[in-house]
Amino acid sequence: MNKVAGRILLVLLVILATVAVDQVSKKIARDNLRSRGAVFVLGDVFILRYIENEGAFLGMGASFPAPVKTAVFIAFPLLMLVGLLVFIVRSREVNLALTLGLSLITAGGAGNLIDRILWHGRVSDFMNLGIGNLRTGIFNVADLAIVVGFSLIIVVELASKKRAGPGPGVGDKIDNK
Repeated sequence: MNKVAGRILLVLLVILATVAVDQVSKKIARDNLRSRGAVFVLGDVFILRYIENEGAFLGMGASFPAPVKTAVFIAFPLLMLVGLLVFIVRSREVNLALTLGLSLITAGGAGNLIDRILWHGRVSDFMNLGIGNLRTGIFNVADLAIVVGFSLIIVVELASKKRAGPGPGVGDKIDNK
């Protein structure tokens, strides 16, 4: 198997597995948490509470008019996901860590996009982490995949910069003689 075929297989496996776990977990949450209040797991560190989010992060944009919501939460993400997939597959600069990170971001975006399409613009969220009043927003597996994907890319990028040693900083003049 050549390098590109291997990358495509990896991307497909990561995306399909992540979307499957996301969609199954959301179905379980809809079926079992929708009519319940909060379910406390590990005290108040991990709380299961079902909500339907009509906006983006922390409900931002939930009050947008319907055509704007369709553009912002369905059309734009769809274009971004297609572009991201093309980039992952076609770029010669994408290493394994970047492939995994971008695949997780794509999978998370796809999982939430599926919800928006199937559930009239709403995304099923059901997990909350924190201690006392210091809490995350309510999120789902797709959101977690996006955060893990971005975190992986950032950690790998920082590690590669550290291995490369100090280089020119922002605003430093570079002599190109």
